[in-house]
Amino acid sequence: MHAGDVQVMSAGTGIRHTEFNQSDVPLRLYQIWLLPREPGGEPRWSSRTFPSSDRSGRFAVLASGYAQDKDAMAIRADARLLCATLKAGERVRQPLQAAQQAYLVVASGRIEVEGDAMGPLDGAVITQLAAIDILALEDTELVMVETG
Repeated sequence: MHAGDVQVMSAGTGIRHTEFNQSDVPLRLYQIWLLPREPGGEPRWSSRTFPSSDRSGRFAVLASGYAQDKDAMAIRADARLLCATLKAGERVRQPLQAAQQAYLVVASGRIEVEGDAMGPLDGAVITQLAAIDILALEDTELVMVETG
């Protein structure tokens, strides 16, 4: 995998795997576990590169369990994985469905979300909001998981 790559794995009926960094360059990896809609199923794995330009100034859906997210990698959960890159001073408003909750992580940079400051590797659980307003205080990369 390389910077910007997303890997989706579904253990289904069971898998064995290992993970390691074959490079001398330090690696930052987000591993996100989601409960599937239904247990079991065939194990599967896929990987895809998402150019940073696709998420510049906005949240892009990278993986999703919803049919309407046609360009995203398919997952077997009622959830979406989103990523955004914002330049310093840029604002983004991200709608959330009323029944959803989200977990937002600042991968790099600093932001204000709903007026609260967040820095690198800070995370926030977001509930009971129709949308969130984010201001980038410096160049920033964000990772967010929405669950239904």
